[in-house]
Amino acid sequence: MGRTSRKRRSSLATRMTVASAALLLGGGGLVAVNVYASAHEENPAQRGDGAQQQQQQVATIDCPDVGNGLSDVPDAARSEVDGELATMDSQITESYQRLAASRDAAARDPAFVQNSILQPLKERRSTLIDRIGLEISRAGGTAPQGMKDLAACTARSAGTDGSPPAGSAAPSAPADGGQQGDGGQQGDGGQQGDGGQQGGGGQQNGNGPDASDFVDINSVQPNVRTPRNQRAASRGTFTTKCGRNENGKFNPDNVIVAPGVSNGAHHMHDYVGNQANDAFASDDDLANGDTSCRNQGDKSTYYWPVLRLQNGKDENDAQADGGGKDQNVGEIQTPASVTLKFVGNPAGKVVAMPRFLRIITGDAKAFTNGDANANASWSCTGFEDRQLKDKYPICPEGSKVVRSFKFQSCWDGRNTDSANHRTHVSFADPATGACPQGFQAIPQLQQRIVYDVPPGPGFAVDSFPEQLHKPLTDHGDFINVFDDGLMKRVASCINRGQRCT
Repeated sequence: MGRTSRKRRSSLATRMTVASAALLLGGGGLVAVNVYASAHEENPAQRGDGAQQQQQQVATIDCPDVGNGLSDVPDAARSEVDGELATMDSQITESYQRLAASRDAAARDPAFVQNSILQPLKERRSTLIDRIGLEISRAGGTAPQGMKDLAACTARSAGTDGSPPAGSAAPSAPADGGQQGDGGQQGDGGQQGDGGQQGGGGQQNGNGPDASDFVDINSVQPNVRTPRNQRAASRGTFTTKCGRNENGKFNPDNVIVAPGVSNGAHHMHDYVGNQANDAFASDDDLANGDTSCRNQGDKSTYYWPVLRLQNGKDENDAQADGGGKDQNVGEIQTPASVTLKFVGNPAGKVVAMPRFLRIITGDAKAFTNGDANANASWSCTGFEDRQLKDKYPICPEGSKVVRSFKFQSCWDGRNTDSANHRTHVSFADPATGACPQGFQAIPQLQQRIVYDVPPGPGFAVDSFPEQLHKPLTDHGDFINVFDDGLMKRVASCINRGQRCT
C-alpha cells in the first residue's frame, strides 16, 4: 500500500493509537448501526411490540465535538491535546463497533445501550477532558469552561435516508467556492435518481452509503455562481503537475490533525506530491522528502480519502487498519486525472503562502457535526455547472465522476496552523471575494479529481466508520512545502494575470 513504517514516539499522544480516529478535531461522532440487520433475526414489528418497533430504526450515538471548542491551545500543549482528541475519536469508533456487534443484546434490553455503551463512554470521555484541561493549564493557557458538559453522548435514531442530524448549521462556505445552492436538495437524491435500482450500490460492510446518497446528475439544476472579478483582481493561475498517485502511496494517518498517531484517520488517503508524509513526518522530513510533482520545487503534500468501488472485491488492505478493519472495503480507484491549480482573488492581489501552512477543507465528521464546514463538490464531466455537496452523482454513460475542492484562500498573516486547524485561514466572501478583516488573500488551491467508474451508485469515499461513507464527509488536506522562491513566483504569476506551470 505504499505505507511508510517508522518507529512511534513514546509520548502519550502516540501510545493509545492503534484504534484512534482523528481526521478532523476529535471528540464528536454519530455511531450508527441497524440493530435488526441480520436477515434471520425475528422482526419485533411482527410481534406488535411498539417499543421494539422503535428500536428497529437505526440506533445512533451522538457525541459533542470537543475539538471544535478548542480554538486557543498553547503551542506547548498542542501535541498532547491532539493525542487526547485522537483517543477520544478512537473511543467513538470502538463504541460503534461494539454497538454493531451487540444487535441481539440491544434488541432484548432497551437499557443495554445506555448502561453498557453510553455510560462507560461518558466516563472515558470525562477522563480525557480532564487531561485536556490540565495540559492546557500546565502550558500557561486557560481551559475552556463547560468542557465536562461535552462528555455525555446520547442514543437516538438517524433518518432512514441517512440524512444529517436535524438542526445542522447552514454552510459557511459554498461547495463550489462561490454559490450556496444545494444541488443535492434540488435534485432530491435517491428519489429521482434512485441509484439503488441501477446496479446495486452495495454498502461498505453494511454501514453505508445507501441509495438516498446518490442523485442522477440530469435531475440537478445548474447552481454554480462565482463572484465577478473587480478591477484590482488577480486573474492568473499556477498549475502544478503531481500525478494521480500512480505510486500507490496510501496510509490512514493524518499528520495535520493527529501528528504521531498511527491510523489517526481510520480510513485510507491518496497522496500526491510529497512522498514522506505519514503521521510521524516533521517539517524537516517533508522538506527533505521526494515529490511526485514535475516541478521539484513543489514538495507540498496533497491528500484526500480514497474512492472505492463497492463491487464485493477485496483490496489488499482488507485486513488492515484504515481498510477492512475500519469498515472501508472495495477496490481503491486511481483517479483518471488530478488537476492542482492555484488561482487568484476577485477583489485584489494575493500574497505568497508561508512555508508549511496547513489547510484542511471540508469536514470528515459532517454527518454528525452538520454541514457548516462541508466543502467538497461532486459532479460529472459535461455537467460541472451542477455541483453537489450532500449527494454522489450518477453520471450518464460516457461521463466521468468529478470530485472538487476549493480551499480557504484568506490567511491571518501570522500562523501556519491553529488549535482547531481552521481559525488561521478563512474563506473569502462568496459574493465579493473579499477576505475578512485582519486576513489577506493567498493563492487559492483548487483540486479537480476525475474518476472513470461505472455509471450508477457503486462507489463511495472512505470515512470514519460511524460517518457511514456519506458524500458530505469528503475533505481535502494540504501542506505548503513550495520552495520560498517558487511560491513567490506563484504569487507573482497570479497577480500579473499569467498562466504558469
